[in-house]
Amino acid sequence: MPEVITRIVEAGHTIGNHTYNHEYSELYQSFNVFWSQIKDTEEVLREITGVRPELVRAPGGTYDHFDKTYFDLLEQAGYKVFDWDVDSGDSKRKGVPAAEILRNSTPDKLKNQMIILMHDGAGHAETVKALPGIIDFYKKQGYVFRMLSAEQPPVQFHISDKMKRTTRTAPSQAWIESHIVPNAALFGPGLPLYVVAGGVQTKLAAGEYDLQGEQYQVPLRALMERLGAKVTWDHPNRSAVVTWGDSKVIIDTLENTIMTESDLTGGKSDAHSISLTSKNGAIWVPLRSILEATGHPILSTSSTTEERLVKAS
Repeated sequence: MPEVITRIVEAGHTIGNHTYNHEYSELYQSFNVFWSQIKDTEEVLREITGVRPELVRAPGGTYDHFDKTYFDLLEQAGYKVFDWDVDSGDSKRKGVPAAEILRNSTPDKLKNQMIILMHDGAGHAETVKALPGIIDFYKKQGYVFRMLSAEQPPVQFHISDKMKRTTRTAPSQAWIESHIVPNAALFGPGLPLYVVAGGVQTKLAAGEYDLQGEQYQVPLRALMERLGAKVTWDHPNRSAVVTWGDSKVIIDTLENTIMTESDLTGGKSDAHSISLTSKNGAIWVPLRSILEATGHPILSTSSTTEERLVKAS
């Protein structure tokens, strides 16, 4: 429902990441699964809004779900995890009445900042009915209403004793270095990279590309699909197939080679070596190699204090 997401953003609200399927049994079996769902939802929201959400809300909250690994790696990756101060109780059971939601949401003990957990969607009409009373209560206490932001200190539950004793396997250091460490650059300072090719311009945020020496390394699927190409995966041959206009390119991840469909004409197999890496489950390739292979050689490159730009034919 992208139109709902767009409406939320246009109304001035903050959108956070609540994972992809909300299934506790999957999300809390290992951090790798939780991470995968965060990245899947992040990409959906980025496609719709053009922005990656920094805020994360764990389904069911972090208590009895997060161990130190979850907290530490998400923070290291650049995310802000938010729990809540008050639970409205509107999801405790079906049909919680507005009066009960109002009572739960307006406790006697208050803090300088109050985050109230509520839900929307089907079955939560009573929450809407309770809102005027909740808003009136907090206004009378001198509160103002603001959207959550990554700049404010997050509210987080403490780690339960059960989670302190958890035996879940933590990700390997190699996995952390290839997934977590590069991810932080997505939210940190850095220059965006604009790529113009085939009459289309797209943007890669800092962290969505690498600059190794004078060579840009980019995520194959993310870049090419934004430029209008189609990328498919040939599982038996462990190859990525890129189709863009009249061009068809095969990237063999076993042999680390790239070839065009024309290279196969007449039984030829003229494959060229290419430097491939894998990050966050994506294939990364040299920008120049993939553009040239698809018939869009680079015409110019430039860099300013605000952006980097690569122009191809």
